[in-house]
Amino acid sequence: MTNLGPLDPNVLPTGVRSRFLDNINGLRVHILEAGHETPGRPLVLLLHGFPELAFSWRKVMPPLAAAGFHVIAPDLRGYGRTTGWDVSYDSDLRGFRLLNAVRDALGVIWALGHQHLAGVVGHDFGSPVAAWCALVRPDVFRTLTLMSAPFAGPPAPPDADARAAPDIHAALAALDRPRKHYQWYYSTRPANADMLACKQGVHDFLRAYYHHKSADWHGDKPFRLAGWTAEELAKMPTYYIMDLHEDMPTTVAHEMPSAAEIDANRWLPDQELAVYATEYTRTGFQGGLQWYRRGTGGLDASELQLFCGRTIDVPSMFIAGASDWGTYQNPGAFERMQQAACTRMTDVQLIEGAGHWVQQEQPARVSEALLHFLRR
Repeated sequence: MTNLGPLDPNVLPTGVRSRFLDNINGLRVHILEAGHETPGRPLVLLLHGFPELAFSWRKVMPPLAAAGFHVIAPDLRGYGRTTGWDVSYDSDLRGFRLLNAVRDALGVIWALGHQHLAGVVGHDFGSPVAAWCALVRPDVFRTLTLMSAPFAGPPAPPDADARAAPDIHAALAALDRPRKHYQWYYSTRPANADMLACKQGVHDFLRAYYHHKSADWHGDKPFRLAGWTAEELAKMPTYYIMDLHEDMPTTVAHEMPSAAEIDANRWLPDQELAVYATEYTRTGFQGGLQWYRRGTGGLDASELQLFCGRTIDVPSMFIAGASDWGTYQNPGAFERMQQAACTRMTDVQLIEGAGHWVQQEQPARVSEALLHFLRR
């Protein structure tokens, strides 16, 4: 992949800069940075999800910096202007193991001259990365904030009952309305081309995708599911449990917002959406999709099972939008996070007026919650 320059400063808030860190666990890492003018500030690391970028943190970085923190948001491995990863479907996936993502994060911290930080914050896919950072290296990652994706703890070793469990994908496909799980779809070879070459174009695909998973879409009214069964999972919206014969661009196109709704959107106006569309048009989606392939393929399950029974013991907090199905998409994980996986979870906030993109939809409330937690 060609190395590009920093993001255009005109797309960033005042006080946020774009630059690169070289030789980070085999990567050239693109970061957004705020609060860098004053040395010695405590560091906060912000980890994004899919299909997002470091740019997703643009609205919370200035308030955190104004409160005295040095704030860093990298484009994660596989995303944006970070390079050093293979763009092909057939590339070696070992670089996308979760513990290697922890190494990436450590490399960023050390390159900035820090030995520890005030907090790591992860949203969506960044949430499990942040969780594993705090579980493996609590001496470095001294507080943890999970957003939109609960962490239920390290995986248990497989047992005979688990091996004999019904195939959830076959069960979804056998429903009267045949369905498939979005993570399984994201792991297939056609997924990247489906999105990159979709007939509506990347910009409109992302517009519909972000709208469908936001509080702007009035169908997002999440609730707890009874269990990991096809019938229960099929109660979720189609961006999670897709119709069997549709790809993701077709799925979200059914919920494309009107021109009036787009014009009224204040949390993601078209000029900001264009940053995502431009970056994904350039890179494709495969880098982000590799993380789904790692998970569904069980690539690092045996490595993670070494930590079975370990808990996260640093102070932690969970934030999600009240309209975010991500809190409940893995039945029981929200409860296990609070009751067992995180022994010092001091706060859980489900923020009204936000769906999955909580730090973009309600940045003031997210910033307030983060600052209260970090100061305490």
